[in-house]
Amino acid sequence: MPTHLIVDGYNLLASAGNLSGDLESARETLVHDLAAYRHRKHHLITVVFDGWQQGRSSEQREHRAGVQVIYSKRGERADQVIQRLAREYGADCAVVSSDHEIVNAARVHGAFVMGSHEFMRKLRALSPATGALPNKELDVEHDDRPKRGPEKKGNPRKLPKAQRQRVRRLRRF
Repeated sequence: MPTHLIVDGYNLLASAGNLSGDLESARETLVHDLAAYRHRKHHLITVVFDGWQQGRSSEQREHRAGVQVIYSKRGERADQVIQRLAREYGADCAVVSSDHEIVNAARVHGAFVMGSHEFMRKLRALSPATGALPNKELDVEHDDRPKRGPEKKGNPRKLPKAQRQRVRRLRRF
């Protein structure tokens, strides 16, 4: 069963450095890239944007290219919508955000959390705009562990259990 991917739209755009220009074209580009990612990975994707300052009185939902786009209602932040969706889906979803409030709430409800920079690297690697073909090497995590001293026991080449579990879950994306 595909995982439901919940993306903090403006947080992801900020991590890519796309918030300084035209927001409408940046949102469209992001939705296009997410649609290409969905086509390749077959995950259900929901991207949430803030509408709390100039949004409508009700939450606006639309589907574009297989991606569900949600604009929060006036007075409600996208963070609140993402937290509500993480509570609804629980362990069946993954949340993409670098916002600590969202990350903590998603983890409490059992959701897998991926940072915006981390997901943006994967998104760019699969993006048709870059012309890059999917590469198996991009899915392999680099070994950035500090070297172990002689007083440690166990296999020095084996990652700790929590990190192995995270790498295993991350490979699905």
